[in-house]
Amino acid sequence: MAEALVERRSIDVVPDAERHGTAFSQFTLWLGANLQITAVVTGALAVVFGGDVVWSLVGLVVGNLLGGAVMALHSAQGPRLGLPQMIQSRAQFGVRGAVVPLLLVILMYVGFFASGSVLAGQAVGELTHTGDTTGIIVFALITGAMATVGYRVIHALGRVASIVCAIAFVYLGIRLLDRVDLSALLHDAHFDAPMFLLAISLSASWQLAFGPYVADYSRYLPRTTSAKSTFWWTLSGSAIGSQWSMTFGVLVAATAGAKFLDNQVSYVVGLGGAGIIASFLYFVIALGKLTINVLNTYGGFMSMVTSVSGFRGQKVLSQRARAVYIALIMVAGTAVALVGKDSFLSSFKDFLLFLLTFFTPWSAINLVDYYLISKERYDIPALSDPHGRYGAWRWDALTVYGIGLLAQLPFLATHFYTGPLVEPLGGADISWIVGLVVPAVLYWAVARRNTAHIPERTLREPVAAE
Repeated sequence: MAEALVERRSIDVVPDAERHGTAFSQFTLWLGANLQITAVVTGALAVVFGGDVVWSLVGLVVGNLLGGAVMALHSAQGPRLGLPQMIQSRAQFGVRGAVVPLLLVILMYVGFFASGSVLAGQAVGELTHTGDTTGIIVFALITGAMATVGYRVIHALGRVASIVCAIAFVYLGIRLLDRVDLSALLHDAHFDAPMFLLAISLSASWQLAFGPYVADYSRYLPRTTSAKSTFWWTLSGSAIGSQWSMTFGVLVAATAGAKFLDNQVSYVVGLGGAGIIASFLYFVIALGKLTINVLNTYGGFMSMVTSVSGFRGQKVLSQRARAVYIALIMVAGTAVALVGKDSFLSSFKDFLLFLLTFFTPWSAINLVDYYLISKERYDIPALSDPHGRYGAWRWDALTVYGIGLLAQLPFLATHFYTGPLVEPLGGADISWIVGLVVPAVLYWAVARRNTAHIPERTLREPVAAE
């Protein structure tokens, strides 16, 4: 039983005999992963930085749908190829060239692990009466243990979290609506383009950040699973979960002000009540963060293995090596959480928008190649061979990626850097739109001229049972 539970695969192809589940599993996983406190804080930022309730909510919906659609297109690749997301990107960037976006992906996982640990640490500290620092460390250890077990426990956790967290958010929503004058908030609408675009960017970046690992959690689905089903179940779970959490965050920030900003976890729990209800809500917050942080830890481990294997030619990983990689992600994320826990809110907004700069060009290139250039046809064995049809470095894609990064800088608005075209646009940050469109068009124009490396059909290799 234990052997069946503990995952044996890492970056190698999942054989048909080990495929299982239905596309609905993507709905429960991503619903559970998004019904959590960090998504609440993300929605609150739209109001904290100056937006009103109505247009913040509209902007968040737009961003969740646009970013979620991009993320769900990546998810649909999983059943078709049976590969982790970033291994497949070797077809665009080269077996070793894929390490360039991978290094940034690993940074993302560490950052999200840290931000999640800050809020979860508050909840665990309250539950155990030990304080934030101990709570962060305890939470990190539990996260690492579950990520080591792997795919099955991650999906099981998502199913539990989707139910428990949904019940908690319904209850919290009822309690919140008892305290606020909703009609007054909805009537106080004043459209402000920069704030509206900020709301879109916040939720779009939230969704797009899942792109580099979303197929990791659909790759065990049977190859016959409908791409449309995978897309829609992923999009609906992620968009509904995140919008639900972010709407709650908008309403809380609009009515609580400084009380919420001072301690987000304590305020949300206090909204629900005291005693056993408070303990339950602290548990729910920790559970929601555990779900997403296990995803981040697992994704970080997969990305590190992908980076190293591109140079070592390794495809199969021992359980001991797996534990070491996961421990590295856990230790790095915990260290960042302990250092940055006192300046979480302002840092998190800049972190989200900064990440968006690096992942939109990658998403654009990956999706254009998969759906328009290669048309879902890949030579899977060649993805591990730097001397194969994809080569070690694909400089055309890497050049387009670099241009995509640079094209965003004039439109980027963060505390540590603001581009020259932000002020003429009224302070609006539209860098993520530029980061999707420019590399998508450039890569399509460049890649369609040389398609000799694309096989007539997807080439696979037999995977021996371990």
